[in-house]
Amino acid sequence: MVSVKSTMLPLGTPVPELELPDAAGVRHGTADSAGAPGLLVAFVCNHCPYVIHVAKDLGRLAEDWMARGLAVLAINSNDTEAYPADAPDLMPGFAETNGWTFPYLVDESQDVALAYRAACTPDFFLFDGDRRLAYRGRLDGSRPNSGVPVTGDDLAAAVDAVLTGRPAPTTQLPSMGCNLKWKPGNAPDYFPA
Repeated sequence: MVSVKSTMLPLGTPVPELELPDAAGVRHGTADSAGAPGLLVAFVCNHCPYVIHVAKDLGRLAEDWMARGLAVLAINSNDTEAYPADAPDLMPGFAETNGWTFPYLVDESQDVALAYRAACTPDFFLFDGDRRLAYRGRLDGSRPNSGVPVTGDDLAAAVDAVLTGRPAPTTQLPSMGCNLKWKPGNAPDYFPA
């Protein structure tokens, strides 16, 4: 396992449009969130200890955020041939176990991860109602085995700001997690060697 940090895509970046299938082949995407006051795109997977550490809390927080109008999409961009624990047929069970009621999508080509400059799991990107990047980075300061409870405070403050039409906090710290598992030849220039 290689731990890496978010690339911190520039704030104000327009949402990279996407449309991907879930494990059942049903397609979801950014177009589904037209008119929503905000959109959260989370790069996650089934096997990463960093994702497992926050998964239930992410489900709980997202349930509240979606009730307030936020659109949420989770994306698994990992190479599932090399990491079979992330295989699409295992994604619905992982989502259900953790209370994820938002679409959990398969980025087989890894093109969406590249468009977002995603680097790790979890990696969070929050767009405002104008579909501009308002926040990117960590859920909170908790990490596996850190003894720090998962609160979601960093991301929650940004979501609250976006949902109430205020600017997101200016202090934004990168997420840290397992590196995205790139397919041979797909690792981008921003990926640490």
